[in-house]
Amino acid sequence: MTQSLKSLLTIFLAITLLQISEISAAQNNGETVVITGANRGIGLSLAAKFKQQGYNVIATARKPLKAKALNQLGVQVEQLDIADQTSVDALKLKLKNQSVDILLNNAGIMGHGTKEFEDLKIERLGQVFEVNSLGALRVTQALLPNLQKGKRKIVASVSSRMGSIEENTSGGGLGYRASKSALNSFNKSLSIEFASQGFVFVVLHPGWVRTDMTSDKATYSTKESADNLYQVVSKLRQEDNGKFYDLLGQSVAW
Repeated sequence: MTQSLKSLLTIFLAITLLQISEISAAQNNGETVVITGANRGIGLSLAAKFKQQGYNVIATARKPLKAKALNQLGVQVEQLDIADQTSVDALKLKLKNQSVDILLNNAGIMGHGTKEFEDLKIERLGQVFEVNSLGALRVTQALLPNLQKGKRKIVASVSSRMGSIEENTSGGGLGYRASKSALNSFNKSLSIEFASQGFVFVVLHPGWVRTDMTSDKATYSTKESADNLYQVVSKLRQEDNGKFYDLLGQSVAW
């Protein structure tokens, strides 16, 4: 094969891949995804990825005016504090007539934790449950009518392998672990209750990601995690309802 022919084939393949990408993005036009906690970290990268793929993205932040990177994406930015019922109710009213295809419950915190059990301030653990568990439940409840209008009816909540009871071999992180276990339990129950309506409820482990909550030694960047999570979420089908997946689409033990 001559060099010129190789060059032509390379150009042809590049154009073909670009066209496939454009077609894929165009097919998503009209589909709406709501992403909570999108002002930074995984949420921000998820908003960028879904926007890139042609989705109508509604991204939330507790302080929208300070979410500069998020506002620069050109997505719809809304105020939301998932630990505040009044804030959740306001978003519900704002999106009253909006159909939603995918809800990505991403907002979360590490919360209070100590190395020694005797130092744990048990009364401080309520905050992590308010956000990681009850917060996601509030948003799901509020946007249920919107999801019922949507085509996909997907509720994907960012959990953690630390919420797996079976895989807990090291202890520690009592509040964070338990809050994610509660989130998993909520989603499992809802997956059963709303299966007949065609809903798909899943929880997702995003991997060990380099964010403000973790370490710069973590395995994945926020973009790498979001790109992989996008592949999992965008391909979800009815048979995935009630499952716990990691960012590579592999099942995680409860």
